[in-house]
Amino acid sequence: MPAYLCRVLPLSALAILLAAQGSTAATSEEDPSKIDLAKLIECTTYDVPSYNSFTMWLTGPESDEAMKLFGITEQPSNSLLLREFKLAKPITVFGRQTDRIALASSGPLALLDEADPHPIAKELDVTAAVDRFDKFLAEKEIFSKKEQMENSDTVLHTRIALDVSTDIYHPGKTLAGCSYSIEVE
Repeated sequence: MPAYLCRVLPLSALAILLAAQGSTAATSEEDPSKIDLAKLIECTTYDVPSYNSFTMWLTGPESDEAMKLFGITEQPSNSLLLREFKLAKPITVFGRQTDRIALASSGPLALLDEADPHPIAKELDVTAAVDRFDKFLAEKEIFSKKEQMENSDTVLHTRIALDVSTDIYHPGKTLAGCSYSIEVE
């Protein structure tokens, strides 16, 4: 197995194949170099296949080209679930500026210099599933669609959700972004 595949985010091959079938919630962008990173993080424009394509481009064999184009450098990460990047120029997401982003298996996150996640969660109208002194996890579904596959019992559930959370590896930070998924039911 090529070394880069060992470092690619844990996107399942099945999800990528299903995403290629074109389940869409928003704008489909086939050229990952044209993705607006802030809009991808904010869940305002793109669909699941666009996110998967962007992530595979950013973390795959063409990662050097992708990182150069977006002005991104990968940073060391203590978290096994996140790949962290520093931007050459800050972007504005959710009305806040950041020069740090992370990619989780299901979506991009902005690393915001806010120790308390409650204000942004309230502003974005996301509901907390976990709200403890050591962990905050909130989500708001933006899009959900179930599709029965033709001539099959398989149902595909396409889902896009806005997320706000904290993480023990990022003290003093709030992570906010979007998750993009296609699940088989």
